[in-house]
Amino acid sequence: MVPDVAIIAKKANPRCCVSQRIRYSVDMPTTRTEHRAKIAEARNVLGEVISRARYADEPTILVNRGKEAAVIVSHPFYEQALRDRELIEALEKRAETPADDAKADDRMKARVLSEALAGARYELDL
Repeated sequence: MVPDVAIIAKKANPRCCVSQRIRYSVDMPTTRTEHRAKIAEARNVLGEVISRARYADEPTILVNRGKEAAVIVSHPFYEQALRDRELIEALEKRAETPADDAKADDRMKARVLSEALAGARYELDL
């Protein structure tokens, strides 16, 4: 008797093959693949590094003398990181202690937002 084999794919359609031994799964979470390369090595295969970032959304961490120097990521990822940074800076500005003459409601909102940001930093270990 041949055991069943499950094939897990990101974009697979839920269906069974004719023999009913292979099952497909849909939208399984995958861990993000990160590559590491010395700068000189990455320079030699720059097209491959860019293709991985652009099409597979897999960043490459560039290492110089054993230390992380830079990361090559896709342009959409970079744009999203910039938007996220702007959003966090706007939230931190709102969370700053309001003036003494501010409404009690504004002071409460600032305190709650400040605590939420502090909790997120703690969870992310920043």
